[in-house]
Amino acid sequence: MIKKTFLILALLMISTMLVSGCSGSKNQAFGLAPMDDMPHEVQTSPKVVHEAYRFAVANPDVLTELPCYCGCGGMGHTSNYSCYVANENSDGSLNFDNHALGCSICVDITQDAMRMLDEGKLMTEIRSYVDQTYSAFGPSNMP
Repeated sequence: MIKKTFLILALLMISTMLVSGCSGSKNQAFGLAPMDDMPHEVQTSPKVVHEAYRFAVANPDVLTELPCYCGCGGMGHTSNYSCYVANENSDGSLNFDNHALGCSICVDITQDAMRMLDEGKLMTEIRSYVDQTYSAFGPSNMP
């Protein structure tokens, strides 16, 4: 009877660990803006894209410190944040830039920043990684 109880408890513990490990939940070191605040085009975009937009809105302090290397500097973009948000109105509402909806480099930079924040990396480490990884694709849009 004791062996049977032990076996059942062991199986329950293993099942719980497997389910929690596969649940896909992240211990995020950052917030995401609500999906309802996003434009329709963003809401209907692939998950990695709308996650990047939501991250940009909730974490402008991070993305304004990171460059983009897709060539968008010629469009007036001054950071990775500019790929998502064109400007802020006097009432605090945002005008979104649709550029990142179709640019994998912009989104990849943002996704890398999200991952590295979750890993506990410092902004200097994230910036260095972005510069080293993406400079091969084009010029930086910031000094």
